[in-house]
Amino acid sequence: QVHLVESGGGLVQAGGSLRLRCEVSGGSISSINIMEWYRQGPGNERQLVARITSSGSMNYADSVKGRFTISWHPAKTTVYLQMNSLKPEDTDVYYCSAERPVGNDALVQSWGQGTRVTVSS
Repeated sequence: QVHLVESGGGLVQAGGSLRLRCEVSGGSISSINIMEWYRQGPGNERQLVARITSSGSMNYADSVKGRFTISWHPAKTTVYLQMNSLKPEDTDVYYCSAERPVGNDALVQSWGQGTRVTVSS
């Protein structure tokens, strides 16, 4: 019901920028309350990077605050993560996530396939 496809990852030098994109499709798009970006590298737990709600509220991990910006297309079909001033420690696989209610108290989280970001020194 919700399908996420990520793109925009690649190799960039420290201090450079990338913009990740998450294309959202499916019959349950209108029910999505939260869109998120996570990242995970070898030996690390998947970590929340940025979150945006249907009301426009945004939250960021301290490590990326001031450098990354999440945005949500008005039609709710595309979510972006603009990444500036990239650091080698930003190197990770980045995942898009969508959360939506599906029942009385159930909340379903959908995931994209991930896109790799590599920041060289």
